[in-house]
Amino acid sequence: MKKEKYLLPGLDLQLKFIKQRLNIENFSIAIYGSNTVNVAEKLLEGSNSIDIIVEDYESLMISKLALGKKENIKIKLMDFERTDFNNESIDLVYAQGAFTDFRRKTIVKEAKRILKHEGYLCVGEVVKLKDDIPPFVADIFDESSILPLSKNEFPKYYENRNFSLIDTVDLTDTLQKYYSLNLKLLDKNKNSLTAQEKSYYKKVLNKISHESKVYLKLGGDKYIGFVTSLFKKN
Repeated sequence: MKKEKYLLPGLDLQLKFIKQRLNIENFSIAIYGSNTVNVAEKLLEGSNSIDIIVEDYESLMISKLALGKKENIKIKLMDFERTDFNNESIDLVYAQGAFTDFRRKTIVKEAKRILKHEGYLCVGEVVKLKDDIPPFVADIFDESSILPLSKNEFPKYYENRNFSLIDTVDLTDTLQKYYSLNLKLLDKNKNSLTAQEKSYYKKVLNKISHESKVYLKLGGDKYIGFVTSLFKKN
């Protein structure tokens, strides 16, 4: 099986979605979240410069190691709610799962601040397929510190914050493969970790394992989806 380069919900389909709908030539781009180096490298083919924003030191180091030397891609440690970018300095903000957060309101407000007038926001979010979700799914959301919108509510949330919807796509079908890959990678790599590393990563490893098993084996697929939309700032 071909190794999956884009280990994010939505896999490579969010990237394909935006490249088919937007000419990013000479764009300045801000990408939010970890595991996005391959996305940045692909977007760099048409853009001017890319900044990857991560919120923790571990993600910073892993991303820098994965990137190597690329002059036009920079990885920065920033709070998603308070970045160091100037007002209206970015042509495109790209987020693949990073905005599905209990801090969404302030994160989106900050993204809007840094976007140029008529700049673009490409955002993919984990969504609730049903308004009423069982406790075991709610627990997953709480443990992951995420606050998913309902599928129908998702585009409207951004439109109510002065973004115009250009297009949207339902990428829920990618989650089966995404969670399966997570479990396989976890099983493959856990034996190579030292006792100290296992202790350090215990919370993260347990979280990945639990999320994946809930989706794949306990019926979470009936309640958890993923949708991507492209917006323009008004």
